[in-house]
Amino acid sequence: MSASPIDRVAKATPPKLARKIRGLSDRTIAWIFVAPSIFLLLAVNIFPLIWTINLSFTNFKANRPGREIKYIGLRNYERILGDSDIWLTMQATAHFLFWTIALQVLIGFTLAWLINRKFKGNDLWTTIIVLPMMLSPAVVGNFWTFLYQPQIGLFNYVVSFFSGVDPSSFSMLGEVSLAPWAIVIVDTWMWTPFVMLICLAGLRSIPDYIYEAAAIDRASKWRQFWTITLPMVLPFLMLAVLFRGIENFKMFDLVVQLTGGGPGSTTELTSINLKREAFEKWRTGYASAYAIILFVTVFGLASIYVKALNKVKER
Repeated sequence: MSASPIDRVAKATPPKLARKIRGLSDRTIAWIFVAPSIFLLLAVNIFPLIWTINLSFTNFKANRPGREIKYIGLRNYERILGDSDIWLTMQATAHFLFWTIALQVLIGFTLAWLINRKFKGNDLWTTIIVLPMMLSPAVVGNFWTFLYQPQIGLFNYVVSFFSGVDPSSFSMLGEVSLAPWAIVIVDTWMWTPFVMLICLAGLRSIPDYIYEAAAIDRASKWRQFWTITLPMVLPFLMLAVLFRGIENFKMFDLVVQLTGGGPGSTTELTSINLKREAFEKWRTGYASAYAIILFVTVFGLASIYVKALNKVKER
């Protein structure tokens, strides 16, 4: 019978090295296996963060690597917080966040509640609803850009059918008042299935005997919804809001494909504005400070939100 690979490795190990390995504790062996992952984490995540913090205090420009780097303290942060254009992009981002999350939670929970009723063709409809979430944002952006075309796009003709407005009289991507809503519609269409799946998991985690006990107590369906369904699904809803809030705060590719931040700067979110500062204006130090401010904002809000989520789970 041939020796196993482990036996061959053990025989090929020099005696001195073998004695050293036998003398290692379990804790040391565990650290040997974990160390490569920790090193990779430091190299990919921690080091770039520390380097970005360092650059945020300088006047460094990536397109002028030979230029002398000067430390200017908090000047970049002061300029960002005092820039009215930055606050306009924050406002556009807040508008995008609020409406996408509100619509996705409302529609996603409704779809989850309907699918949870287990009607005929339930699995088929679930698969169809989940399809948009499987597509690439670049593909979705190009697809909806075509749908939004005033002359040949299907979206304008659907709106015209229900409202009687001339389909060529408005442009979802070209008008200041409509462009933000065009992005909200696309993001809602794409990511509502994600919220639906989380809510569906919450609905199916509720034991049937709770509803049976409520029915014995003659509680109405509406009463059961407000006292059983909604409170028990609330942690799942809050988790969906957390995930979508973090993702939408850094939304980039979908908006670039649809509007590129236009018309003007109407749909210029913070991620797009940051990219322009870093890779079009080449104000690397300024952009680094901008990125740190956004990171601290998201991290702080997420930390507060997670504490609230934990309190809801403990009830």
